[in-house]
Amino acid sequence: MSDTAPQMRRFSFDTAFDDAGGIAYQPPRPKRSFTPEEVEAIRAEAYAEGERSAVAQAEAAAAQALQGIAAASHSALGALAAVAHEHRTGSAELALACAGKIADAALAQFPEAVIAAALTALAREVEAQPKLLVRAAPELVERLQATLEQTAAAIGFPGQILVRGDALAPAAFVIDWGDGRAAFDPAAAQARVAEAVAAALAAEGLHAEPLIPADS
Repeated sequence: MSDTAPQMRRFSFDTAFDDAGGIAYQPPRPKRSFTPEEVEAIRAEAYAEGERSAVAQAEAAAAQALQGIAAASHSALGALAAVAHEHRTGSAELALACAGKIADAALAQFPEAVIAAALTALAREVEAQPKLLVRAAPELVERLQATLEQTAAAIGFPGQILVRGDALAPAAFVIDWGDGRAAFDPAAAQARVAEAVAAALAAEGLHAEPLIPADS
């Protein structure tokens, strides 16, 4: 006779009994057979669940794609603004260069036009002055003398005009009437215009009006 004690096994029961010995709870047994109608209902429910899952995934993918498009659009708009500003700056520089060439050609052809316009604009300022002293490029002295005398007669200036040669650029001049003076230097004037345009472009930066209006 063996002295080894028998091993005890524990059993767990899902069924619960009440005090009278009746069944108080019994877990449902898995169903092993289904009617065709139940199979069809299960299939339809599974299909609907899969469809809802696919729609949710598609919506999530669409939202992610829209976020990507928004980020790309924001980056593209910044790049377009930079390109537009560069184009605007280049156009302004080209316009200034062309205007400078045209102005140089006009002043070379008609150097007396600017000083005649200046004297006309100064008519009220110099009307009581007895004499005007004008300095200009030596090669233009005779030409400017004749032009200024004609302009003085046209504006009613009775004083004397003396034109003297000086080391000035062609078309540059200085008008001195004792109480004041007026001067013109084509290179300095062109530089001031270029500085003003550059300052305007810098202040405008990337916030300028679009090159192509929205309603076009």
